[in-house]
Amino acid sequence: MGPVAGAQRERWFAVRDRLLASPRFQRWAAAFPLTQPIARRRARALFDLCAGFVYSQILAACVRVRLCEILFEGPQTLAELAPRLRLPAEATARLLDAAVSLRLASRRGTDRYGLGDLGAALVGNPGIAAMVEHHALLYADLRDPVALLRGEAGDTELARYWPYSGSAAPAALTAERVAAYTTLMSASQSLIAGEVLDAYPLGRHRCLLDVGGGDGTFLVAAAARAPALRLMLFDIPAVAERARARFASAGLADHATTFGGDFFADPLPTGADVISLVRVLHDHDDAGAVAILRAVRRALPEEGTVLVAEPMSGTAGAETVGDAYFGFYLLAMGRGRARTPDEIHGLLRRTGFGQIRSVATRHPLQTGLVLAKPL
Repeated sequence: MGPVAGAQRERWFAVRDRLLASPRFQRWAAAFPLTQPIARRRARALFDLCAGFVYSQILAACVRVRLCEILFEGPQTLAELAPRLRLPAEATARLLDAAVSLRLASRRGTDRYGLGDLGAALVGNPGIAAMVEHHALLYADLRDPVALLRGEAGDTELARYWPYSGSAAPAALTAERVAAYTTLMSASQSLIAGEVLDAYPLGRHRCLLDVGGGDGTFLVAAAARAPALRLMLFDIPAVAERARARFASAGLADHATTFGGDFFADPLPTGADVISLVRVLHDHDDAGAVAILRAVRRALPEEGTVLVAEPMSGTAGAETVGDAYFGFYLLAMGRGRARTPDEIHGLLRRTGFGQIRSVATRHPLQTGLVLAKPL
């Protein structure tokens, strides 16, 4: 865009901004038939921004009293639901009205309630319920968002929850310290695994190394899709031990090998022709991400492939996920940031990779996917 066109564009935005901020224009737009639907949508969107915390707390209440799971059994009356939710009848009615408005529940006739479409989706994705419960920590950290932005919030709940984020020696963390976050990662990663494996079938490879692979959720899903694939997992020792037990319970003990260490200090195991980084890079600043990718480059053979899967900034239709949600979640966690696909491509080029390409996923809101090969 040339300077003249740019100046014209800015003048247009200035006019638009003055109009939209004018109470007189707002009243006119709300009354004029052609602009009335637009005005109402924008008013609703602005109110939803103001009320978003209340909506999320209604969702949290539904999760904690297991409303959606109970309604999944079939439509029920208020009198039947109140004792099961362990709430007074009046409070049950208030929660049900709110849940209906948020499409978590629906009215079935005059006196019965069933699942709404979003409530049914919630039942089918238990990882979401786990994240809703976990969000209590994030809300505590966001009680003063300006202090958080200015670095004045002090120790945060999320930094304590994810102990490796601030630890000088993450490999020394005990099993007790990693238990809670590893369980949460497992619950939420099941949402991601199917997306990645649908977009990039791994049957073309012989051995997959999952770096920062947690308790092995992604590798167990990969084994179900590609039974002949050899599996390796690298994570800090206490987490790798949990993965070893997971592989044994899944019947993969002879098919999967776990390695404990610190990818900033220890070399990654070799032998894999594809290495996955599933929600790993966005936990680190650029220097950390570069160090991880260089370690991956050293471990890959020349014909190998690196797979980067994580929510990405600027994803069309999912901007609020990468730029708002993960932007502030990672700020509260104490490090890392969501990156655009182009930024991830740049990091890969800096660390010795080429043939870099983004691969479309069915639900980019959940994860983006970038593939590359060593130069």
